[in-house]
Amino acid sequence: MRYFSIIIPVYNRPDELDELLESLTRQSYKNFEVVVIEDGSQDTSERVCQKYQESLKISYFFKENTGQGFSRNFGFEKAQGDYLVVFDSDCLIPKNYLQIVNARLDTDWLDAYGGPDMAHKSFTNLQKAISYSMTSVLTTGGIRGKKRSATAFHPRSFNMGISRKVFEKTGGYKITRMGEDIEFSIRIIDSEFRVGLIEDAVVYHKRRTSLGQFYKQLHFFGRARINISRFYPAELKLVHMFPLLFTLGLVSLIPLYFYYPLVYKFGVTAYCAYFIVLFIHAFFTTKSLPVAILSLATSFVQLTAYGIGFFTEGVKKIFNN
Repeated sequence: MRYFSIIIPVYNRPDELDELLESLTRQSYKNFEVVVIEDGSQDTSERVCQKYQESLKISYFFKENTGQGFSRNFGFEKAQGDYLVVFDSDCLIPKNYLQIVNARLDTDWLDAYGGPDMAHKSFTNLQKAISYSMTSVLTTGGIRGKKRSATAFHPRSFNMGISRKVFEKTGGYKITRMGEDIEFSIRIIDSEFRVGLIEDAVVYHKRRTSLGQFYKQLHFFGRARINISRFYPAELKLVHMFPLLFTLGLVSLIPLYFYYPLVYKFGVTAYCAYFIVLFIHAFFTTKSLPVAILSLATSFVQLTAYGIGFFTEGVKKIFNN
């Protein structure tokens, strides 16, 4: 019977970790342990972990702050399992998650896998809107986590698993921030391990709880994409340019208004049409008018924050070469 080790790095998130651990107590597949790595937090989670000593096989480790990538490596080294599963601390896990993963590994082996994320019914409308923006094809979020893209699938660390052999051969994460999971996934694939998507291995990902926090996160993601290109230039693809083009297009409307009014009107019409389509898609996807309205704001923040981060880090890369 396969033994899973669930690796959870945490930084100043005891309340969210509490909810994650509570969701793990309801797993239908019981043969697993939980390894929590406190990454130098001031607001620690030790008491939260003690709360689950009777209901989970759980280990808690406190270490100096080194970032999420190296904290996951620390967890891999402490883990006892045959298969190592990584979650972000702001996730909730459906009760059949490990059962689904175990069944897939029994019938169609994967050395490493990733799964999709979605919003839970208990999330706020803003969290649901952020989830829509991060998973919609209209914002490029939907290019991952779909069956049709599984051949080029790169697992992400909010919801992924690797065999122990993968960790032993690759050494785990080589960078700790700024796209560390993408870099790790590329090396796993380059090492000729079998990697794929388990489409039903869904987690509920809270992400951020305010537009300001969401902006900072996506700005960082934009920078991270450029950082990955420092290691793997071929991984910088046209689709990654869309938020930058979206942002540059918005900025260009200002001079166009004064010098090329016809082009300005065309541009405004194009952006209006895009947001109308986005609103309709969000409404039918989320089945909620308030979430669809908020999705206009979250999608705008997502695209501009990523685009600005992408641009600033790209300029830095050019001048540092």
